[in-house]
Amino acid sequence: MRSRGLRVPRVEGERVRSRLREAQALRSDLRIVQEGEWIFLPVEAGISLPADLGEFVERDFEPAAARGPQDYRDLLVGWSKAEREELPRSFDIVGDVVLVRIPSTLSHRSADIGNALLAFVPGARLVGADHGVHGTERRRTVERLAGSGPWRTRHRENGLEFDVDLEHAYFSPRLAREHGRVAAEVLRGERVYDLCCGVGPFAVTIAHAGLAARIVAVDVNPVAIELLRSTLARYPFRSTVDPIEAPVDRFLEGAEPIDVAVLNLPHEGIKYLPSVANVVRPGGRIFYYEVTDRQGAGEHDVELRDRLGGAPAWHLRDRHVAHPYSPTADLVAYTFERAPA
Repeated sequence: MRSRGLRVPRVEGERVRSRLREAQALRSDLRIVQEGEWIFLPVEAGISLPADLGEFVERDFEPAAARGPQDYRDLLVGWSKAEREELPRSFDIVGDVVLVRIPSTLSHRSADIGNALLAFVPGARLVGADHGVHGTERRRTVERLAGSGPWRTRHRENGLEFDVDLEHAYFSPRLAREHGRVAAEVLRGERVYDLCCGVGPFAVTIAHAGLAARIVAVDVNPVAIELLRSTLARYPFRSTVDPIEAPVDRFLEGAEPIDVAVLNLPHEGIKYLPSVANVVRPGGRIFYYEVTDRQGAGEHDVELRDRLGGAPAWHLRDRHVAHPYSPTADLVAYTFERAPA
């Protein structure tokens, strides 16, 4: 049956599906379609939806089978209205692992939430509670709720497969669009530093695009660098990427000039901006990610530019929200450009 639909990356599918359901815009009579890394969600006609949800398409959908649970919360029966209102509405899928943030008020029901997600998410092997990223090596504290096996998995995005260990190295599935966007902005022959690279999704995606002359991926966490090397071993472009285990400040002390720098260190990256600016050639760019309070964002833009060296040497070419972070803050993607010589 022909219907209006939304085309979204697989990693964004659950978040968008939840928003469509809340807006009563998701068609329940048609089946959601998954094709590779993309999900197509059938939506009701005549309902206005935000443009940032995904790409609107017209396509054929199969009729839905007998109606099953449309939300993992539907599997949690007998809960009070107050408890149900506190249940997390979204979760992350990394390979065959599901991560969810559970409010402290529901910690005593964590196992029930884990079992519901394990039953609800197709192909899920393991469900964990995400207690955040900590320390200089950015290791995530995870609590096993349901399922079995290790935290190491393989995650697909942008036509690539990444080796990930959710307990021992940084990776965020919410940045799939950013990995692709930055890769598309790297020009032929440019040299790139991927600083605080984690398991290397920026570096690998840029290398896959095939235009960069060289990408140096730097992280202080030895497990992250090992996982990056493991991913690269599967691809013919592996020689384009040079993984280096080092603290970013020490690496930058003697670093050669480059054209593009990526710095994804959302809570501490600001202190490295002056050093990063020093290694970017005239006409080069910095792709910088930071958790930024919504209040006073304009003044903060100026502060970041001043840390790089100020105008007219630097200007903010682009600023957009990568994804919401908290009720008062967002993970913001900044693109700064250095003036030509």
